[in-house]
Order: sequence, then C-alpha cells, then structure tokens
Amino acid sequence: MIVAGGPLLIAIDGPAASGKGTLARLIAAHYDLPHLDTGLTYRAVAQAMLAAGLDLDNAGAALAAAEAIDLAALDRSALSAHAVGEAASRVAVHPAVRRILVEKQRGFAAQPGGSVLDGRDIGTVVCPDAPVKFYVTASPEVRARRRHDEILHNGGTAQFDTILADVIRRDARDMGRADSPLRPAADAHLLDTSAMTIEAAFRAARSIIDQARV
Repeated sequence: MIVAGGPLLIAIDGPAASGKGTLARLIAAHYDLPHLDTGLTYRAVAQAMLAAGLDLDNAGAALAAAEAIDLAALDRSALSAHAVGEAASRVAVHPAVRRILVEKQRGFAAQPGGSVLDGRDIGTVVCPDAPVKFYVTASPEVRARRRHDEILHNGGTAQFDTILADVIRRDARDMGRADSPLRPAADAHLLDTSAMTIEAAFRAARSIIDQARV
C-alpha cells in the first residue's frame, strides 16, 4: 500500500527481452516519474571495459569503471548492442561492481516523488521496500524471437538459434550467480508476456498500481 502523498516507487524485474523495459518506460511516462533502466549501468561498465580492451573478468578494472559511471550520462542507443548486453552479464557477477552500482541506483530511487526502476534485482536487493513490485517474464523462445526481430529491424544480421542459445545462457548466468541472482521478490506481481501485448501488460500493471495507491 502506498501512503497518501508518499513517494510512488515501482520496482520491475525480469530477464532479458521480457518487456520489462518497455513496460517501465510506459509506467514512468503515465505517472510522470523518473525512470532508470539499471541494466544500462552494467552495460555502461561493460562498454567502458570493451572500449579500453580490458578483460571483463578483471574485478578491479570493472570496479574502477563502475565507480566512474554517471547515471545522468547513460545513452540507451549507444548501449543497446547485443554484444554489450552479453558483456554486461559477465561484468554483473563481480560483487564489488554490484555494490557500487546498487548504491548509485538507490540514490536515484530515493527521489521525493518516487521513481520507476527496472532490472534484475530491484525488488529483491535495490528497493526491497518498494510498495509495488513486478516480475515480468516470457518464455526463452519468445524472448529470443523478440531480440532476433529487433536486430533485423535495426539492420543487423542474426541467427535465431544463436540468439536463443545466448538467452538461455544469460538466464543461467543471471539466475545462478551467488550475488543478487535474478528471481521474483516474494511480493512481486507476476506478468507473463509470452502471449500478452505490451499494451495489455501496461493495463494490468496500471490497475495494480492504482489499487495500491488507494
């Protein structure tokens, strides 16, 4: 339940290509709230390391890159490459990197009027006290098809089987890591978008949020 006049903090988690990012942006726009895609913070660390030719498994270098990240300077278009996303999943296993980025993310979440954050550990780690939490998911095949179609739409080339293998491998890495694994919070509302349009998911989420505000 959201206290009348209190901040509207919404936590959205889920695996890659589940629709959580699009849903988060729709919710943020509808309720006029600032939005942070926390995945971009890990992507920014990965991109910085790739650009510098650094080993993604180098925890010290990853920590230095994380400390330098400016949340106000995240560029979604520059960070959207599939290779950067794969690298981000490797960078995210470093506990020290997660600690630094979680601290930055919590600072963003603490805005007086509220905010919308989406990622993989928002409801469980970053904002466990958020009054509204969602876990957005879809089958690996559906998510791989979405990613494949997105790459083709943007003029790239990709093999569906390769994308599916990447999705399954990334799920295993994200769900199996020892520090802050991807999983739904106990009190999260589940939205399976396998056979649901983003508009339908948004309507369902909005209904839940409005009920929590009563």
